[in-house]
Amino acid sequence: MKKWAMVVDVAKCENCNNCFLSCKDEHVGNEFPGYAAAQPIHGHRWIDIYRTERGQVPMVEPAAMPAMCNQCDNAPCIKAAKDSAVYKRPDGIVIIDPDKAQGQRELVESCPYGSIWWNEEKQLPQKWIFDAHLLDKGWKEPRCVQVCPTGALQSIKVEDSQLSNLVEEEQLEVLSPEHGTGPRVFYKNLHLFTKCFVGGSVAAEIGDYEECVEGASVALLKDQRVLSSDKTDHFGNFKFDMLEPDSGKYQVKVERTGFSAQQVEVELVESVYVGTIRLEAGVEA
Repeated sequence: MKKWAMVVDVAKCENCNNCFLSCKDEHVGNEFPGYAAAQPIHGHRWIDIYRTERGQVPMVEPAAMPAMCNQCDNAPCIKAAKDSAVYKRPDGIVIIDPDKAQGQRELVESCPYGSIWWNEEKQLPQKWIFDAHLLDKGWKEPRCVQVCPTGALQSIKVEDSQLSNLVEEEQLEVLSPEHGTGPRVFYKNLHLFTKCFVGGSVAAEIGDYEECVEGASVALLKDQRVLSSDKTDHFGNFKFDMLEPDSGKYQVKVERTGFSAQQVEVELVESVYVGTIRLEAGVEA
């Protein structure tokens, strides 16, 4: 049968927090028997936003990433629960029963993603329920999807085979796949959080002025083997992305007709801007 899943495009998230606020608006002070008890006013972030920055000035790339219960197919919280207090519905949504789960604080620690929260007043573990109570009333999508102004969140209800094809076609990823939990929340452009880039600028003295060099050939090498190549843009900038953090030494080689080639070495720990590489008129590359 068709099951729910979520696709999050990190590149489209602008950190507006509408998804977070919609969840608060829906659940704070509102009881939904059989689905969820009311969320506390403070402390809980059933839909959270993580933020990061890559690079250094002037090449800085901020990113924001919504995170929520992953509705895992192999959910650790289901295994840890007593009396079937946590269960997966046939449509893929995981529910913590607000009555049966009372007192089961261990469920908070069972989630490797930190997506289960403890309600001290109610002595109850709680999480985002994919707005199952609304979907069961005929809503076509959860509120967080409805309020996202950039389309960063997309809910889909498809067969598992269709989902597998989509994951492959769109090159979707899940958070921390090493946990083996089978998340049903998938990410596009997750490299903005998990990978690094090497970027820089190319300039040269042309006449009486130092100018940006457009169209210079730039190669990224490791152990003198070319991994990737690029051309500088109108501003003389280049960037090599999707690199692993703490992956050691790289070389950046720049060539441009009418100038001598230049090469710089980079020790890649995290995303780095190598600065301006200045070409000098000389032997043509």
